[in-house]
Amino acid sequence: MKLLKIDSILLPVLLVLSIFVGTAIATESNEAALAKSVTIYRDEYGVPHIYASTDAAAIFGYIYAQAEDSFAQLEENYIYALGRGAEIDGEAVLASDILNRTLEISKYSIEEYRNANPKMRAIYDATSAALNYFLEKNPQVKPRLINKFEPWHTLAFSRYALYQLFIFGQTGLDITELLKSVENRQKVVGSNAWAISAKKSLSGKTILFINPHVPFFGSFQYYEGHLHSMEGLNIYGATFLGAPFPALGHNTNLAWSHTVNEPDIYDIYVEKFDDPANKLNYRYGDTYRKATAWEEEIKIKTASGFETKRITLVKTHHGPVIANNELGTLTLKLAKIQEGGILQQWYEMGKANSFEEFKLALSKLSLPFFNTVYADRQGNIYYLYGGAIAKRSGEFDWSRPVDGTTPKTEWQGYHTLDELPQLINPKEGYIQNCNQTPFLTTDLENPEKSNYPVYISREGDTARARMSRRLLSSRKKFSLAQVARLAFDTGVIEAEEYLPPLFQEFEELRKAERERALKLTPIIAELKRWNKISSIDSTAMTVFTLWLERFAGLENQTEKWVKIAALEDVVLGLEKSFGTWKVAWGRINRLQRTDSNKEQGFSDNAKSLAVAGGPGWVGTIFSFYTRPEENQKARYGIAGHSFVGVVELGANIRSYSIYVFGQSSNPKSPHFFDQATLYTKGRFKKVHFSLAEVKVYAKYIYRPGENVKK
Repeated sequence: MKLLKIDSILLPVLLVLSIFVGTAIATESNEAALAKSVTIYRDEYGVPHIYASTDAAAIFGYIYAQAEDSFAQLEENYIYALGRGAEIDGEAVLASDILNRTLEISKYSIEEYRNANPKMRAIYDATSAALNYFLEKNPQVKPRLINKFEPWHTLAFSRYALYQLFIFGQTGLDITELLKSVENRQKVVGSNAWAISAKKSLSGKTILFINPHVPFFGSFQYYEGHLHSMEGLNIYGATFLGAPFPALGHNTNLAWSHTVNEPDIYDIYVEKFDDPANKLNYRYGDTYRKATAWEEEIKIKTASGFETKRITLVKTHHGPVIANNELGTLTLKLAKIQEGGILQQWYEMGKANSFEEFKLALSKLSLPFFNTVYADRQGNIYYLYGGAIAKRSGEFDWSRPVDGTTPKTEWQGYHTLDELPQLINPKEGYIQNCNQTPFLTTDLENPEKSNYPVYISREGDTARARMSRRLLSSRKKFSLAQVARLAFDTGVIEAEEYLPPLFQEFEELRKAERERALKLTPIIAELKRWNKISSIDSTAMTVFTLWLERFAGLENQTEKWVKIAALEDVVLGLEKSFGTWKVAWGRINRLQRTDSNKEQGFSDNAKSLAVAGGPGWVGTIFSFYTRPEENQKARYGIAGHSFVGVVELGANIRSYSIYVFGQSSNPKSPHFFDQATLYTKGRFKKVHFSLAEVKVYAKYIYRPGENVKK
């Protein structure tokens, strides 16, 4: 079903969108006072440990440190979150800005800030105050667009990241293509998370494996840090640049991580605008309702300056109009995009000191999606298939657009926490989620699928989840060191499924076309000898991965020798590029950080490192996604294992982490690429969590705005 883009249904009604935005509460003197209450300790890898008097002050220090390391990327994140990307990147990103305005991300974020409780408002104020103070103290840093940051900007970024990027992707407003982009992205970029109970741990303490898979470049870059305040905040973990505190990690008592899930958190409604007397009237029940229309102005950077595009947007009580096709006018309803609460829920999760407090924070269900995997010092492990999932009538097929003219299709509130799939302390002693269905969390003990509406969960199994269940069932007990090694496991479980049919087709080819088979004999022999483990010197991993990638597009074809043809294509391509098919995996599977910090400009002539990991769809836990590069022989990492952590929760926290590149995005910084060598070897750096240890390893100690000193 092809749906038209938004430009096809723009209605000519003007509504001035000049909304009073408000300015940061913190004045210059307040910013200076906050800075004086903060101490930043930078450890040997440049990771900031923020110690402050209040939670807001700790967040001030954390955001200031982000700006020191990656101001340009942070500002770009905010620019796109405000729907102003075209002002810096031109016509190419206009669709992103239109989508942003259609979703009213800025409007809802301003409203959320105004309605925030004093505690959260202080946090939002501290976020903008830190960025403004950074610019004041660093006049050599020139913003591309935002000269004055506002407290609601971080709220806009959280909405943009979760609703616009995760749910839609930046592919325009054709809903069919948008949904397709979501499906493709979920397959490519996922996450791993494991929790191991005290009884399955050699130390008798719970263990959590934290492993989000996100793009290495762009808005989803992670930033690592440690926040400690006299008000009880004590979190170590990571979050996206521009967010005020870690969204996953651990505190003194508990640890948690997220993986992306696919709950049904949106619906498309077919509206009928059929009143000849008023084009904004749409049918609802036995009468009409009037849609709201407003005009937006979007500035677009051009070679000669700026152009202004004026667009008119329309929304019904269901949501914004996104297309108009043979079905009618289509609107989109998104769960809780207006209410917000994303950052508040994450904040309360990080502040929780017990399972009861953590679960209370989860019960807000302000995060529109995400699986949560949890462990604590008391020995609990827990899994939740989270999401703001609406209750719906069973009368309709919610996988397709539904009739917007009848009240029967209205949402009937949201499912509560207790109505979502979850699992606590399973007898097997482990919990894992690698983006698969919640009904395959362990081998034996899982939520019962029949207890939930069909729209709750739409996922199947994943190769990484199958491998995780195998690994976690492979021994009775695990040490923290063993979990750390498994975090970079490179077993290729999909080879077990896909190679036997290839070998069978090859045997048939030998009987039918002997000469053709003869050319492939050494390649097949190499694949048969393979131990199905990826390594940088493995030729078989190269051939198998490229073959499976090629065969994936042909899998449903019924032509004879389709598997063989795909293999021949791979061999031909390798021989053309390298002169031989015997190409080690590490020769083409590389990690490189470009000076521009963009997913472009990769070069075989620039510094890069070999990586043993492979794409998650082959089943490797060490997930590392690459793509072909024009005029380059190698492929360079663009997503996968990004921030990786393992933590053992006892009286004394034992925690280790690694980030794919390094703490700073400044190519001249010693922390631009210093963690990459450890990363490519599957090794971790020690997390310094106690103040005594932080002080021992501190290379620089300073306050925001001061010259860095040892």
